[in-house]
Amino acid sequence: MQSKEKKSEAAVTRPKTNATSSTHIVTAEAVQAEEVPTIPLGSLQTINALQAEVSVHSVASTRAVSVPSPLVVQPSEYHRSFAEWLQVWWDGVRPKYLLLSFLPVLLGSVLAWTQTATAKNPFGQFHLNHFIATAVAIVLLQIGANLINDYYDYLRGVDTSNAFGPGGLIQQGLINPINVLTYGLAVLGFGLLIGVIVAVRGGPLVFLLGLIGVLCAYFYSATSRALSSLFLGEVTAFLVFGPLITLGAYLIQSAGTLQPSVFVYSLPLGLLAAAVVHVNNMRDVEGDTHAGRRTVASLLDLQLSRTLLLALLVVAYGIIVLMAIPRGAPHLLLITLWTLPLVVVVVSGALRTDSLAGLHLVMRQLIRLETYFVLLLSAALIITALLPLLAHIPTHLLPF
Repeated sequence: MQSKEKKSEAAVTRPKTNATSSTHIVTAEAVQAEEVPTIPLGSLQTINALQAEVSVHSVASTRAVSVPSPLVVQPSEYHRSFAEWLQVWWDGVRPKYLLLSFLPVLLGSVLAWTQTATAKNPFGQFHLNHFIATAVAIVLLQIGANLINDYYDYLRGVDTSNAFGPGGLIQQGLINPINVLTYGLAVLGFGLLIGVIVAVRGGPLVFLLGLIGVLCAYFYSATSRALSSLFLGEVTAFLVFGPLITLGAYLIQSAGTLQPSVFVYSLPLGLLAAAVVHVNNMRDVEGDTHAGRRTVASLLDLQLSRTLLLALLVVAYGIIVLMAIPRGAPHLLLITLWTLPLVVVVVSGALRTDSLAGLHLVMRQLIRLETYFVLLLSAALIITALLPLLAHIPTHLLPF
């Protein structure tokens, strides 16, 4: 019995192989069929015979054939032209937001010009070179601030996945982060240099306003104690894009003289700019909260944030109405109310949406609203200044 069991066990553990077969199919005398799967040789030959044939045809003469552009292009395979690099940087500095700094320069310069219009000199004195230099300096300061803002937001992880947030130079991997900071500081310094040169005409107060503006531009997002992270984003925007720039432009254009009414005229611009920043923070509230950035929008809920936006708009237009209604006041200021339909669009958009794209559109409409507001306000000031002087303007200089 013991010898038979050993023979049976040997038969299982030592399978036989067919030495004459070239297919190397393993066979066993005592192994179950499901333990060693085998494929008949005839089946393999049949599968090989049924394989599809591959035929190659030339498409060189076919006009409809085109090779699509690759989704990902390696840097070694593609080099941007100079025009393409300009476009990259132009998109990165967010040109549509530069109106926030240019509009108060325009208003301050117009206010200064209206003070010089007299019966002897109906067209007044407008120093175009000082206006251009002031506008260039202010715009460069904002561009530098935008680039610095992108760099420090990148360091803190703010807006890393928000397609509507930063300029995208770093987030899209287009520019090295340290280069963005370097160029931002360079542009900021260049704007500061031009500002110092042009501020000589405005006097010491312009230097003080300019210093405050530069500090706000840098510390708005720089360092861990940035102004934008301390619930001060709206306040900073109100001061910089309202009184600071408007008063500075007025002083430069008027050679250092100042009227108290200029400050009042600057308030609506500051309130509208604060509204733009507030909607921006409403749009980015989720990413700001995750990154530890504290804004007014992150402190309030959505309903209260909408209420604050409405309050900023109401106060901005209320100031203009209060300045235009009294007896002897410049009533033409009321033509700024022509922008009220756009206000309705902004408010209704903010009330109906809470998505990133929707709030981004509201912010773009707010910038458009402020642009029309300032243009109409400037036109009202110019017409108000010229109407009493029409009789003193030589007829050959009149366009009608």
